[in-house]
Amino acid sequence: MSSKQKILSAILFAAIIVVMPVIFIFSKKSSYSAQENRMLSKLPKLNVSAVSDKSYMHDLEKYLSDHFPERIKWVQAKMSLDSFTGKDLINGIYITDSMLIEKLHEPDYDEVKKSVQAINNFAEHYKTDVFAMIAPTSAGIYQDMLPEFAPQLDQRKFISESCENFSENVNVIDIFNTMICEKDNYIYYRNDHHWTSYGAYCAYRKAIELLGQKPVPIEEFYISHSSSDFRGTFYSKCLYNKTEADVIDIFSCKNGAEITDVICNDGVSETHYDSIYFMDYLGKKDKYCVFMGENRAYTNIKTNADNGKKLLVIKDSYANSFIPFLTQHYSEIAVIDLRYVKTSIRDFVDPDDYEQTLFLYNASTFAEDKNIKIAGFFN
Repeated sequence: MSSKQKILSAILFAAIIVVMPVIFIFSKKSSYSAQENRMLSKLPKLNVSAVSDKSYMHDLEKYLSDHFPERIKWVQAKMSLDSFTGKDLINGIYITDSMLIEKLHEPDYDEVKKSVQAINNFAEHYKTDVFAMIAPTSAGIYQDMLPEFAPQLDQRKFISESCENFSENVNVIDIFNTMICEKDNYIYYRNDHHWTSYGAYCAYRKAIELLGQKPVPIEEFYISHSSSDFRGTFYSKCLYNKTEADVIDIFSCKNGAEITDVICNDGVSETHYDSIYFMDYLGKKDKYCVFMGENRAYTNIKTNADNGKKLLVIKDSYANSFIPFLTQHYSEIAVIDLRYVKTSIRDFVDPDDYEQTLFLYNASTFAEDKNIKIAGFFN
């Protein structure tokens, strides 16, 4: 390298050293990353205790990383390099030929048993008929798509062993084989952890029979392809964009019961709506929220189904695209998400007012959820 080239290189390096901090200081700092669907770190407060326990430097490093200029492009570039070099696990997500699949670890089985026991106690305490469905995720149904010897939780075994610990007062709804039989169809999103509307319909078709009613044939639904560019939670974790974007379908019964009122309660205030579909979310990052909106403590759905049947659903977000099918069978459905209940469910509902109660969780959430075992079911 000539002396002139060395001087130019030194000037360029010095410019980068000077310019990058200036760009960082004066660049606009966002509080939320839409692509990653998460809140970004805030500038930590400098104080003696934070410095002494080293938390300040740790938080500062996270802040600088989260707000580095063009960070998303750098992250995507690293992801592309990892993929090019054959890396098939990026930030806990397996990259396969046709879909992204979450890596699931073995849970703490003693803690899972506590959740099961809490449901058993619920079933013993209340008059309502209790049903439990632990739904497999794509990681359980498409395990054969993973790299050879890739570590993964055996969901069939996990679900089976969990259900064996339910008492005789809990009616188990086992849909694992149902989903296996449908695995060649589009039953799970490729870029998100939820099942598709058709996947939810397949689960509903099995579940509603065990709930004592006849499923509505699929021919009785209008199916609207409401979005074709959905990239959900798995994409947000790894930012791998070569997997085909997902389609969100909305099923509408042609001649069935209709929604008459929807009450949403976030634990602070109530709001009334006339639909369980929140169409504005189709224009946002988290398009799955089109089903029942954002997760909240309590939702009450009333229909014009003239049968007086009432159902309580205690759930995670898998239920959000499942519940629309249930509206054809019940005049009232109360929905509780324990993650957002800060006191007791009895502040919202009395389970004895409902003929049936359905606990619906996906296997991944049920393996990790800490809210069931500490729920205020009785106080």
